[in-house]
Amino acid sequence: MIYLDYAATTPMSDEALATYTEVAKQYFANTMSLHDMGTKANDLLNFCRAKLAKAINGDPDGVYFTSGGSESNFLAIEGLARGNRNKGNHLITSHGEHDSIINTFKKLETEGFDVTYLDRQIDGIVRLDDIIPHLREETILVALGHVNSEIGAIQDIEAIGSELFKRNILFHCDVVQSFGRLPIHVNTMHISSLSISSHKIYGPKGVGACYIDPSLTWEPLLPNSTHEKGFRAGTINLPGIASFITATEAIFKTMTNELERMKELRKLFIENLKDLNQPFVIEGEEETTLPSTLAIRVNKIEGQQLMLACNQLGLAIATGSACHSGHHAPSSTLIAMGRSKDEARELVRLSFGKWTTKEDIRQAASRFREAVNRCLNHV
Repeated sequence: MIYLDYAATTPMSDEALATYTEVAKQYFANTMSLHDMGTKANDLLNFCRAKLAKAINGDPDGVYFTSGGSESNFLAIEGLARGNRNKGNHLITSHGEHDSIINTFKKLETEGFDVTYLDRQIDGIVRLDDIIPHLREETILVALGHVNSEIGAIQDIEAIGSELFKRNILFHCDVVQSFGRLPIHVNTMHISSLSISSHKIYGPKGVGACYIDPSLTWEPLLPNSTHEKGFRAGTINLPGIASFITATEAIFKTMTNELERMKELRKLFIENLKDLNQPFVIEGEEETTLPSTLAIRVNKIEGQQLMLACNQLGLAIATGSACHSGHHAPSSTLIAMGRSKDEARELVRLSFGKWTTKEDIRQAASRFREAVNRCLNHV
């Protein structure tokens, strides 16, 4: 099986797995325990906190370890919205964001917050000019993903963050898809809070982090919690956190070279589709798309049908949209970009990773072409 679904999840690296095993054996004490073994575990936790802060150019006091990107999103957004409600009740996000963001805003609407959901431009990007007309005196927070998970569109976070900072509006950024692939600097980008997931960068599942600028006010979801300075409840997963940091250090060492290699792989796959006997569309503009992500629509073939045909041929890709109770939902990102529901259902997503080779790409393109032919023969 050729695996081209790295945007969904990645296998653990050998070094991350080795760290997990070592820490689970040697640092198993609860970080909140007052005995020497607890102190030893807590020292390692603080070491990991400092390492992650350095990776995003932030303050260690703003790093909170969580179960992943989804929990980080709702804890940060809810915490900041509630903690700053005295300043206003208007929030802004965009259609096509991760479900954990959309569902958090839907929940906040039931609590009296007023939410504006922005559409996207034809290339999948929400630009500063799209946001400014919707800013109000009572706007307190804007939440956007750095890289869209369905098509890989890259937002100009620095431009947006700088303008929001001037207006004293908080800015939450989901960097789950970009962390370890694009540089992130919370200060120069004026990011108030962000979310990270370990299993997207060859670390373990069930681990992630949230960063909140220590100067900001936030309200905890569950009052009187003791772990992570009250940010969340539950005993810290120290082996997972240490493994996550090992994966972080490894991916940052190769980030620049991998970015260039991904560009080559993406270009190679597209070149190998030139003789595809069915019209297709590459979603997103090359210069503003994460090169490890390739979103494709093949005319008149549903993404789910194509994904299943690829799977039968030994190629693992994603549909780019959710499948709920057997219903193939259209891509929310493409709908926000102005595509029709039928067009949005055509989307499939291929995503490359550290173990993807040029030979993988050539074989994958061949299997993709065959899958398209099989789908056409069944239409």
